Amino acid sequence: KLSSDFFIVIYSFMGSTGTSGGLQPPHVEHNSAYSKTSSANPPSHHVPQNAPCFVSDIFAMLREALGTDGDLRNNSLAQFAVCGVSDIPSDSLFLELAKETSRDQTHGPDGVLFPLSVLMSAEEETGVLTLTFDLPQSPLPLLNPVLLLAFEHPLRGPNMDVTFTSQLLDPNTQTVCISAETQYIPLTGKASEGNVHQKWKISAETKSPDMKQTLKEILIGEESGSNISMYPLLLFSRGTETRSPASHGSFLCELRRFLADVLPRPDSPPISLDSLHSLPPLTIGPSSSESLLAGLMNSSAPTVFSFSGGPSMFQVHRGELALPPALLEELSQRLEQMATHTMEAMKEEEGADRATRSLDRLHSLCVFPKAEPAAGERQYRAFLLLKALQTVARSYEVQRALRATRADHDRPPRSNVCSLRSLTVSLERYLVGPNTAAINNCHGACAFPMLNGNNHAVLLNSHIEGGNVGERAPCCVPVAYEGLEVVDLNEHGTYLTIKPDMVAKECGCR
Repeated sequence: KLSSDFFIVIYSFMGSTGTSGGLQPPHVEHNSAYSKTSSANPPSHHVPQNAPCFVSDIFAMLREALGTDGDLRNNSLAQFAVCGVSDIPSDSLFLELAKETSRDQTHGPDGVLFPLSVLMSAEEETGVLTLTFDLPQSPLPLLNPVLLLAFEHPLRGPNMDVTFTSQLLDPNTQTVCISAETQYIPLTGKASEGNVHQKWKISAETKSPDMKQTLKEILIGEESGSNISMYPLLLFSRGTETRSPASHGSFLCELRRFLADVLPRPDSPPISLDSLHSLPPLTIGPSSSESLLAGLMNSSAPTVFSFSGGPSMFQVHRGELALPPALLEELSQRLEQMATHTMEAMKEEEGADRATRSLDRLHSLCVFPKAEPAAGERQYRAFLLLKALQTVARSYEVQRALRATRADHDRPPRSNVCSLRSLTVSLERYLVGPNTAAINNCHGACAFPMLNGNNHAVLLNSHIEGGNVGERAPCCVPVAYEGLEVVDLNEHGTYLTIKPDMVAKECGCR
């Protein structure tokens, strides 16, 4: 099953030109060239859950694939279907692409082309699969092209060696090793002197008879319905062409990955924020009042970043602030303090290397120049990053407290007195992040001597202890709350919505 959600777009942060219209379904051709072929499967209308960041996430994977020695990390070989380090020549286009992405931490390759249409067929007798990608024209030569067959999730299937053959590949025959960890299959192509080749026709086969059906399900799906969706895209560079600055889209995608890396992920079903009561939204932009922005910068409430616009709007979303000099200096100082604090906190966490590199990239997109006033876009990014780091710091404090409690074996067992306990819930998946919220909860008994009980609860408890067991006993419940700040980014701008009484702060017997 090939997804219909291929789209032509060359993002502004790649320094290229092209059509930007979001996810557009391609024209699907049905094969009639073979006498004994299965008909081409119509693509589904499935969109990746992370569609707005699909390409950006691939570039992030390419960055993380390289070790400090400039070679692919061992744990990245299977992810990119590489059979072994010895199978990658030093002049490999794919390796050069990964190095180029790693050198430029805020961009990926210069350009990306998505197929206009896809023709899929299978020769029933031989098991050879044929994939034909109809690519749009590019006005400039395409250097170092790599056709990447990307999957939404790792394949989780058996191991198999697959051979791809085409006159447009260099070399013409390339073998990959697919495993359960594989999520990307890179195929290096020949450079284009003029317009890009209109059609890339590639055959794929495996020598193992038992694996032919599995390969078919991976690459072209089955009429019965395969749960695998493949998204082909052509990555290329354009030599010395000047790149444009990184867009808000790349910043938001980096922020999304960072929050996913550093915050906990409970397994509970996600809860929609739309079902919660909200205060009227407030606009975050150049016209926002100084008092509103100062209050938000000093707020201790957790923040969630939501993107309610469609995927096509994510990459073109723009935001600016126009802070007065004093507040701008305060924002700069607070951001530096929070970034340093977060970096130190992450050193105590296991496997935080990737998150540390991600925070470095985010910080580089927000740091203010010393010689001139900070642009409105940088002010906006700095504000969002500050709010994100405040939420991360709060989460780390909760996690450290939980670890300290578990590690203190000399502490007497916690009495069953009404008190505040940590509780984290999952939020809906379209959020930029975080996808969780620590809302806390109250647990414990409300027996005499009652802590934090009001007069009604005290009298009610005495009444019940006097033998009147038919009444409801006092319960341990939240008696003080804190709101959740939701920063909504959509096609109309950026808005702040407060979800009141969201986070329990204090417990009592009522």
